[in-house]
Amino acid sequence: MSYPVTYHCPHCETIVALERDGYLADKAVTPYPFEGWRYADPTEPFEDDAADGVRFACGDSDGVVWAPDEDEADGSRPGCGEPFYLSFVRYENGQEVDPRAESEFVTIDPDPRPSGPGTPDGPDGSGGFW
Repeated sequence: MSYPVTYHCPHCETIVALERDGYLADKAVTPYPFEGWRYADPTEPFEDDAADGVRFACGDSDGVVWAPDEDEADGSRPGCGEPFYLSFVRYENGQEVDPRAESEFVTIDPDPRPSGPGTPDGPDGSGGFW
């Protein structure tokens, strides 16, 4: 059974209602896609592991209801047109996948370094200007 679930555009806060199954677990709604996630349009199948999330174009995507509580009597469409992404919780080998990129460790060279340049000499090597 599907239910209308609402989300906010992270750019302009326009509300979108998406019909979907109640068992799907949401991870986040972000203005950028998670690296390695597969996204489907709202009109494409995204349930049953068909995708890891849904890509919306704010106010332009078909298959959803934009600003379901607002009156559009003037004929204008709500939204800013920017893409945003609904990402579902994803599992690999029974563990939840963390969408953040793995940190890179940096080793700082422990060798002593000079603290700065030596005193400059003047044009004739005497160290002064006169």
